[in-house]
Amino acid sequence: MIKVLVVEDEPVAADAHRVYVERMPGFTVAGVVHSGGDALRFCEREPVDLVLLDFYLPDTHGLAVCRSLRAAGLPIDVIAVTSARDLALVKAAVSVGVVQYLLKPFTFASLREKLERYAEFHGASGEVTGQAEIDRALGTLRATERQALPKGMSAQTLESITEVLASAADGLSAGAAATAIGASRVTARRYLEYLADNGLAQREPRYGQVGRPEVWYKPKTV
Repeated sequence: MIKVLVVEDEPVAADAHRVYVERMPGFTVAGVVHSGGDALRFCEREPVDLVLLDFYLPDTHGLAVCRSLRAAGLPIDVIAVTSARDLALVKAAVSVGVVQYLLKPFTFASLREKLERYAEFHGASGEVTGQAEIDRALGTLRATERQALPKGMSAQTLESITEVLASAADGLSAGAAATAIGASRVTARRYLEYLADNGLAQREPRYGQVGRPEVWYKPKTV
């Protein structure tokens, strides 16, 4: 079993990540902590194979946690689970040994894809016969993610809707989302409903002066 430590300061998100990992065959949750210091102390006293690491922690940055793990000589892999989108930060993450990078918000299917690829990489053993096998092993972690969206939905449109939603702290309607991405209201609503059904957005009725309440969608970090 691959032992996973979840490091996430938001309790609701931490619990969601724990549940996701527990749904994966071959993985077990070694523990859940909410700060960088607790993560390091846990790794020093308990066996851990993989850390799901949020970067924005209350006491330190996730990169500092990675550096401390390396300095301590702990053979632990890290998957960054964060909302950080700065490419400089992504490059820095690679330099300190982060093997996968998963942007919030995400669905279970997205995390499952990362964990499946990590399991394949982690389980490889023995001596390779040539460069091709090495490239194939490393490529396991870097291969393009397989899509697991409902028929008729595109990853590009979902990403556009997700970005618009993430920037709307007070929420937005399907009509506003449609205008922002240049799509129809029906299309925008379908993607917003998909995010809500997967726990990545929350629905909120907004009452006007007349008629039925309009459904607004607010970002929910998972």
